[in-house]
Amino acid sequence: MYSLAHRSENAHEDSIWTCAWACPKKKKDTSLDLDDSRDSMQSNDDELFEYIVTGSVDDTVKVWEHRNESLFLKHKLTGHSLGVVSVAVSSDGLKCASSSLDSSLKVWDLESGEKISNIEVGPVDIWTVVFSPDDKFVVSGSHSGKIHLYGMESGKQEQTLDTRGGKFTLSVAFSPDGKYIASGAIDGIINIFDVTYGKVLRTLEGHAMPIRSLCFSPDSMLLLTASDDGHMKIYDVKDANLAGTMSGHASWVLGVAFAPNGKRFVSSSSDHTVKVWELARRQCLHTFKEHTDQVWAVKYHPRKNNTIMSVSEDKSINLYDCPL
Repeated sequence: MYSLAHRSENAHEDSIWTCAWACPKKKKDTSLDLDDSRDSMQSNDDELFEYIVTGSVDDTVKVWEHRNESLFLKHKLTGHSLGVVSVAVSSDGLKCASSSLDSSLKVWDLESGEKISNIEVGPVDIWTVVFSPDDKFVVSGSHSGKIHLYGMESGKQEQTLDTRGGKFTLSVAFSPDGKYIASGAIDGIINIFDVTYGKVLRTLEGHAMPIRSLCFSPDSMLLLTASDDGHMKIYDVKDANLAGTMSGHASWVLGVAFAPNGKRFVSSSSDHTVKVWELARRQCLHTFKEHTDQVWAVKYHPRKNNTIMSVSEDKSINLYDCPL
């Protein structure tokens, strides 16, 4: 059964534009003291924490603990002076990066809620941020069309990938195998970069309008793109062939994400809906209609193929159950 598992209304004071899952890999308590055995067993159980991170036009990032099908506010992270447009979580689930319309990029400790660093990005408008798979870099596009890689240790810009005269980069994605970075621009152009050589490998021109979201499949073989033209496209990364076009939303497609097993993907739209798709048949399996305004972002749980989260202009966070 497809169902709404949980809804947090008025989770922020304004529109929620971005979200991410965090599944920290906590170390087990290996205490061998018999007096503490019950406590250590308890802490073993406690290691399965799950957080949800959301960013809003209200200038804040919020960290929520997800347990028993509910959300509990853990931290409210302040410091951005304008709306937060993107959040990303490191692969170990311990750190979060956030970018804002104030042209700042901040990194936070999810457990303590402390700010780890302010990364200097200069006077650029940055939109989507992502971590590299090895967590050594935070990657973002800029209004000049360039892709910047900021070192987590140095806190400085360490590499720039040039789209050769590209337009404002709205979306970026790092392939899980670490070989490619894809970027989507406001003019509908998609570039795939070879990370090793730092050069454009492919330029795809399948969309005529802004690319709000794109993501690689878990095996890094496919690239899924979402555009204001209302369509989603799937490209074969190796050959840059168009492998499918999906339509079904009545308006802009704002977010796309693959399930961890790569068999399904999910999309969100300004038509207020979230759709679940089957990759093999390129078919929509279900449409969720629980939001009352445009759905800015949607994400599959990183480890569960039956759990999805979406955030919306209506200030709510929705969690959904899907059949496996």
